Amino acid sequence: MSLTEDKIVVGIVVMIGAQFLLTGTDVSAKWLALAGVPALQIAFIRYLVHFAISASYYLPRAGRVAFRSNNPGREIARSICLVFITVFNFVALKFLPISVTTTISFATPLVVTILAIPLLDERVSVTQVGAVALGFLGVLVVVQPWGNSLHPAIFLSLCVLLCSSVYFLLTRSLAGTDSNATMQLWSSGIATVVLFPAAMAVWVWPNGIQVWLILGAIGFFGGTGHTLVATAHRFAKASTLAPVIYIQIFFATAAGAIVFSAMPTASTILGAAIIVASGAIGWRQMTFPSQGTAIRQAKPDGA
Repeated sequence: MSLTEDKIVVGIVVMIGAQFLLTGTDVSAKWLALAGVPALQIAFIRYLVHFAISASYYLPRAGRVAFRSNNPGREIARSICLVFITVFNFVALKFLPISVTTTISFATPLVVTILAIPLLDERVSVTQVGAVALGFLGVLVVVQPWGNSLHPAIFLSLCVLLCSSVYFLLTRSLAGTDSNATMQLWSSGIATVVLFPAAMAVWVWPNGIQVWLILGAIGFFGGTGHTLVATAHRFAKASTLAPVIYIQIFFATAAGAIVFSAMPTASTILGAAIIVASGAIGWRQMTFPSQGTAIRQAKPDGA
């Protein structure tokens, strides 16, 4: 095995570890919500610890220059999106199985594909649009809007899906101007500041050492998980790592069964399979593009 292949394997292994830790964030959030801790408080602690981990990791390497952004407006918008993502997701997790919220989140790259046409003027092939349509079908299978058991919290997960898509588009637009260190420090730092007053307004003192430990763990899982994602991209291309995120559905299903005794329904399993298949089609099209028809937002003459 060559040195390059070794690095790719390391990147994939690190990415798997990141997905395991990020699943731990959702498990901790659901456990804390069921224990009566407000979602805003959980989110605040999560980003407070995340910021501490990011600062201790990046500042010794880059110094204060890590805080310097070439596009502070987009950094702020990206951070606000992240706040909405986290709060909506943590509230939804109180009522929905982790396997359901995780499966819906898998449709994010598909929504990004469509939004990238008008917002980033990116070319999208007909095959990719077909993959998006297939992924949307998978989301419908999971959500089942035609059923009588539709829980209102599912709409929070759909809001998470939309906010996540905007968040990733902003991340993509910042990738060429700001370093990963800057994006990590800004996102976790702004989220901490924004959530502080809201968390104080609903603060509930943890009842018992176990709650304190899990509050600390959620920040560790989130901060370390995002750091590992950044580290994985140092060893392998994004297109190589993209399919690895689907392993999170197995972590989420196992965690739901072990921690909360919640087995996934047949519709969740089927929907997950459809979304994973659509994501695989979209990933293959991005990795091995053909010369087929492409869709692109029309520009005015002279633009």
